[in-house]
Amino acid sequence: MTTPSVTLYGIAHCDTVKKSRAWLAEHGVAVRFHDFKKVGVPPDHLQRWIDAVGWERLLNRQGTTWRKLDAATQAGVTDAASAAALLQAHASAIRRPVIEWDTGAPAITVGFAPDDWRALLAR
Repeated sequence: MTTPSVTLYGIAHCDTVKKSRAWLAEHGVAVRFHDFKKVGVPPDHLQRWIDAVGWERLLNRQGTTWRKLDAATQAGVTDAASAAALLQAHASAIRRPVIEWDTGAPAITVGFAPDDWRALLAR
């Protein structure tokens, strides 16, 4: 069985991203890291993530970035298009990490999800 490689999207100083990178390293997964703060969010990837997991899952409503937005901006996020616009402008509002798995059949996971990751590694 070949261990998959992944691209992990997130922010380097995020504790969940750090925990995820450590877990993946412990399980021998080759990780390419894409830092939103340094490189930005690739628009075509953002749409793919929304299509795969839904904008509601991708939007981190518990994070500091979301909480700092004014009520009108928050209320304006009502569908995939408005969420995509907000997430493109405020990458820190994306739930982290987003991982694109190269497991033969593409997969995308959001958040620290070791059970899901184990299942992907078992493919």
